[in-house]
Amino acid sequence: MADAPKTLADAILYFANPDNALKYMVSLRWPNGVTCPYCGSEKPMFLATRRIWKCRSRECRKQFSAKVGTIFEDSPLPLDKWLTATWFIANCRNGISSYEIARDLKVTQKTAWFMLHRIREAMQDETTGGMLGGEVEADETFIGGKARNMHAKKRKEKIQGRGPEGKAIVAAVLERGGRVRAKVVDKRRKEQLQQLVRENVTPGSALYTDELKSYDGLSADFEHQVINHAMQYVDEQIHTNNCENFWSLLKRSLKGTYVSVEPFHLFRYVDEQAFRYNMRIDSDGERLSDADRFHSVCRQVVGRRLTWNRLTGKTEPAPL
Repeated sequence: MADAPKTLADAILYFANPDNALKYMVSLRWPNGVTCPYCGSEKPMFLATRRIWKCRSRECRKQFSAKVGTIFEDSPLPLDKWLTATWFIANCRNGISSYEIARDLKVTQKTAWFMLHRIREAMQDETTGGMLGGEVEADETFIGGKARNMHAKKRKEKIQGRGPEGKAIVAAVLERGGRVRAKVVDKRRKEQLQQLVRENVTPGSALYTDELKSYDGLSADFEHQVINHAMQYVDEQIHTNNCENFWSLLKRSLKGTYVSVEPFHLFRYVDEQAFRYNMRIDSDGERLSDADRFHSVCRQVVGRRLTWNRLTGKTEPAPL
């Protein structure tokens, strides 16, 4: 859209008009004209007073809004609140807490928390960008509180130091100058880490890791080189410093903004940070704007749904 907002200030003013918010969603979802999401029939009847459509097909005749079939479905909140929240989470470098969203949009903290998780559902990487290649780093990190910051009762249950006891593990493969693919894994063994590498990295690529034994055996398919962190952190081009940078961004958001993240939800926060990292530049190496990141999230809201029961673990997750 030519008149689409370019800054946060523009977005707040533009989407404050419900007609503008609806026009924006329609332009992204139905660029060639509105069609019924239930039967696919074209040119449904628009009910302007309610800003919804009614299918003209005799077999269907259902009413629908621009929210149907998206992460916004069944939400009583207007699109202006949804789109403003989407702008925030897409562009705040360290994330944005549900308490901030609740204050800014005048909703409850519980509602804001649910909103942010639904938007994170749209930010999940579908790996449509293809395999990573060129120079790729692979690394893993522990996510969890330090024992010295815990209550004495909890501290007894933990092991002091940087070990994995009581912590979650996140592994990543990162293309230098490109994208990152990160996921929560249950163990740091060959099966988990090498599967992540083989699923996301083009064979023959230069692969850089630390000395962890779980990466042994990758030399058969990749130009695998190892940096021994007990001796040094950089040996010319052999290092994992770009992965360390991503871990820094991730942990800054988890420790500084979200503070307390349940392991059950950790993968959603990892996906959020990976999305922002991947959307910093385009395929030509040009820097992307806040508006570009916002539009990218909005283009991915269709065909995704996250219910309260699935989010809170009351029902089994839908199959991928």
